[in-house]
Amino acid sequence: MTVILLRHGRSTSNTAGILAGRSEGVDLDDKGREQADGLIDRLGDLPVRAVVTSPMLRCRSTVEPLADALCLEPLIDDRLAEVDYGEWTGRKIGDLTNEPLWRVVQAHPSAAVFPGGEGLAQVQARAVAAVREHDRRLALEYGGDALWLACTHGDVIKAVIADAYGMHLDSFQRITADPASASVVRYTELRPFVVHVNHTGARLSAGLRAAPPPKKDLGNEQAAGSDGQVPSGDAVVGGSTD
Repeated sequence: MTVILLRHGRSTSNTAGILAGRSEGVDLDDKGREQADGLIDRLGDLPVRAVVTSPMLRCRSTVEPLADALCLEPLIDDRLAEVDYGEWTGRKIGDLTNEPLWRVVQAHPSAAVFPGGEGLAQVQARAVAAVREHDRRLALEYGGDALWLACTHGDVIKAVIADAYGMHLDSFQRITADPASASVVRYTELRPFVVHVNHTGARLSAGLRAAPPPKKDLGNEQAAGSDGQVPSGDAVVGGSTD
């Protein structure tokens, strides 16, 4: 199965420089609404079988136009919700950079626990569990090469990608997930393959291809590996595509 990890479009808190967290009523700004509408052109020609979203309003608003175009009903999963930042929720990011915990979040995030909230290690555990669970469920329903979309938040996406890369959570700040960006992970029986990170180009389909044919349809030199993937030299790996 292949999942598109979509970050919500730009929100009113993004432009205000506020850490929204799980604050109620934080929606997309004008740019974010444009980004949400633009997903129909960016992703609408892909055979997306299911849309799963964080319960936060900004994520639900982001997937609504695309889901309507695909005639899909988004499934809400609380495990894809924004980080519970606890007492940091609603504060100016410029002020938070002076907090001692800020340095921990940047350099040693696996040890970071937000006061009155949750730890980033907890975030990774719940988000990865959700993605893998939906992946297994949809594989049984649609077959092993179906495509689905999960709309969530920047730190959540970075944590899932770090797991897919086999990176320690302490390195997840090296990953970028901009508003309305799409990152793609293909899960196989043996390991995940990261196909795209922070894709912000016009069309994701230009770099997202179907899985390779079965071995019996390939010559010896083109045969897929034991995990059903083409050799790594042929893999499509992208960053921000413009």
